[in-house]
Amino acid sequence: MSLYTTIHLHNVPSGREGDYAQWFDGRHRDDLARLRGFRSADRYAVTAEQIMPDIPQPWSFLSIYDFDYPAAEIDLPALGPLLAEVRDAGLIDDGAETERIYSYAMYGDWAFSPNHRTDQPFSGVSIILANFVAGREAEYHHWYDTVHAPEVTRVPGKVAMKRGRLSPVQVEPRRYCPGSDLVLCAQQTDDLLFTVKDFSARARGVSPSGVAFASRSAAGSFARTVHYFRKVSGTRFWPGGIAYDGDLSVYPADFARPVG
Repeated sequence: MSLYTTIHLHNVPSGREGDYAQWFDGRHRDDLARLRGFRSADRYAVTAEQIMPDIPQPWSFLSIYDFDYPAAEIDLPALGPLLAEVRDAGLIDDGAETERIYSYAMYGDWAFSPNHRTDQPFSGVSIILANFVAGREAEYHHWYDTVHAPEVTRVPGKVAMKRGRLSPVQVEPRRYCPGSDLVLCAQQTDDLLFTVKDFSARARGVSPSGVAFASRSAAGSFARTVHYFRKVSGTRFWPGGIAYDGDLSVYPADFARPVG
């Protein structure tokens, strides 16, 4: 068995958002449950808060599908007809050809930090469509596994990370992907602006926590795109607060936004 994640980045015609949500949490979940290796599916909406605001956010929604496949080359294509169904129903706005479906062979399952609240769902996720510098793949993975993933998932509100490599098996539409690797990070926070700002502050060594990220590995390419989303599917949602196994009182009241 091998872990695979498929991400579906898409837009929905204006006024049809409720129809899409009803399909996803109804018939679609029933159909997914019959697929061999199916583990979970959740849907997310793009957020106003982004770590790199100059990067375009051409998708309003993201669906994430997790599988443990006996044989990906046999089982992964079965997802294609289920996604074609919603496209055929007119619930995908692809007028600008923005729809993307990418499947990844995961290097491992979620690696959780001490921040993680095990009894609660994620509030949202961020994805990086990433690349490593040619000839430095081993260095890139070592840095992520031993340095970067642990420090990122200890940022207030960030709780887990998993990564994967673009699979040779894909479903339609097969369109250009800007990254060979997927970095998927989970959040548990009701103040994403706080989380994003402290991530940036730790990267620059100016966080009120006193924590500073290690220098970025030269094995990681700057050719990457970053996207944040909040959870909109299912019946359970993050109840509030910022998941953090540390002291939030060291942050000034106006750290994330001016005190009104």
